[in-house]
Amino acid sequence: MTAAGLVVVLALGVGWVGVQGVRAKGHLQTAAGLFMQMQQQIRAGEVSAAKGTLAALQLETKAARDETDGFGWSIAGKTPLLGDDLTAVRTVAKVLDDLAVDGLPALLDVASGLDPKVLAPRDGRVDLASLSTAAPKIASGLTVIKHARAEVDGIDSDGLMDQVGAAVGQLSDGLAKADQLVSTADRAARLLPRMLGAQGPRNYLVLFQNNAEIRATGGMPGAYIVVHADGGAVTITDQGTAASDLKVFDPPVQQLEPDLTALYTDRPAVFPADVNLTPDFPTAAGLMRAMYRKRSGVTVDGVLATDPVALSYLLKATGAVKMPEGEPLTADNAVRVLLSEAYAKYPNPADQDKYFAKAARATFEALIKGQGDAKGMVTQLARAAGERRLLMWSADQAEETALAGTVLEGRLPTDQASRPTVGVFLNDGTGAKLDYYLSHAAELSVGDCDEEGGREFHLKLTLGSTAPTANLPDYVTGLALTGDKYTSRTNVMIFSPTGGGVVEATSDGKEVPFGTGLERDRVVAVFTVELPPGTTKTYDVTIQPGAAPEDGDAVRPELWTTPGVRPWQASVRPGSACA
Repeated sequence: MTAAGLVVVLALGVGWVGVQGVRAKGHLQTAAGLFMQMQQQIRAGEVSAAKGTLAALQLETKAARDETDGFGWSIAGKTPLLGDDLTAVRTVAKVLDDLAVDGLPALLDVASGLDPKVLAPRDGRVDLASLSTAAPKIASGLTVIKHARAEVDGIDSDGLMDQVGAAVGQLSDGLAKADQLVSTADRAARLLPRMLGAQGPRNYLVLFQNNAEIRATGGMPGAYIVVHADGGAVTITDQGTAASDLKVFDPPVQQLEPDLTALYTDRPAVFPADVNLTPDFPTAAGLMRAMYRKRSGVTVDGVLATDPVALSYLLKATGAVKMPEGEPLTADNAVRVLLSEAYAKYPNPADQDKYFAKAARATFEALIKGQGDAKGMVTQLARAAGERRLLMWSADQAEETALAGTVLEGRLPTDQASRPTVGVFLNDGTGAKLDYYLSHAAELSVGDCDEEGGREFHLKLTLGSTAPTANLPDYVTGLALTGDKYTSRTNVMIFSPTGGGVVEATSDGKEVPFGTGLERDRVVAVFTVELPPGTTKTYDVTIQPGAAPEDGDAVRPELWTTPGVRPWQASVRPGSACA
């Protein structure tokens, strides 16, 4: 299913000679078009038509494989000049035929069996049988993709013709993406039945993060609900707010690791609103689980987190959700109502807490009852997860291990030298809700190679405030720690790649002093930004990566940022291999 996306790279414009080569090229180009057609059909839900396209595709990949599989082609593959190119093309034809025959049929069966209308909750219950049936088929398709990836990665690209080398590289990238996507689907098909109570009841704490008071994973934990899952049946068993129901823990609910205490003091273990000062969601989730157990006596099996922006996405699929009081929540008004207007309507914090709890419950009940468009719901959930607005942690170690490396885990990855990660995470420093007006942009680029083959990364970070200068409730303007209650204060954390460091930070050509700490083998630089209404500030940060990539490897860094009310304007510019 998801593997179909990789085949847009199959238009192999290679210039090898010989009648068989010309015919093979034609078959591969036709196959490329069929792959794209099948992908479009699957996206449109036209599974029967996609199966017909797959049959035609299999004929083309078999023909290409046959054309490149003869004795003459093998002999030609040993010749000086074109031998490597012919061998590469032969391998590509074989890999694509294996995918068409052994990989895609299984994934297409999954596409026909995992109809969102079947998988979506109905009257509070999820059909687990379809997921259990799909799991072995997804695993079969994944095995084929991994084998194909290994074969393509085994092609020695040195000395290949430009067109052949480019095609092999594109196919390798496509297979890597397919591997990631299908691996995620494989995990989901194996994990969801268990997590939804197929092997016994489960309880989950679901947090709703308030992006108007920003925290590293998205926003201050506010309202929460507790969900009970048993055999696919999902019900809400408790609800509350972090401030009113969990309150403050003295002494701290847990002892933090020394590195965390040095960065954040003991606040994450004392105040529920501060568990996610760290961007590491497993750490924050474990603390919140301990806090809920301390107050309720109930030990939940996992913790999930989302935010009003993600809810607005889901409301595109569910349609309007009726509230016990006030206007219904819609995709257009949810963010504005929950993160801004509610504070003017309910000046008493206790009343705000009650409203947020009701909004969380009403929205979740609409989801588990299956309100709205099932296919759209899957699309919007994927969008929220891709922006890290949907996070999940399981107390079951096997399940948490299976979540590792997915967007749901909420943990910075263990870096590879050629794929380092830089993090830019924000925490409110004013005790206010002014982050509703915060704007942010980041540009990460890889610097030039030095004489020893190393290079530095350069981060350009711009933060701005669109806050008004009057008429905001006191609860929104907060503690006025800056001296002006309309001026926001944001604590910025720059996480270096694993084993790296932060060299310097400047703004308007002047050095910016910053504190440093360490979290999970990453150096963390911390500085504070104060923004009066209508202003922006730009910072240039020089970052030292960790281990240098192997000779010939390009550097393609990733940039992680705190999800906010507004989307980030973010870009990453990779660096070519050093000589």
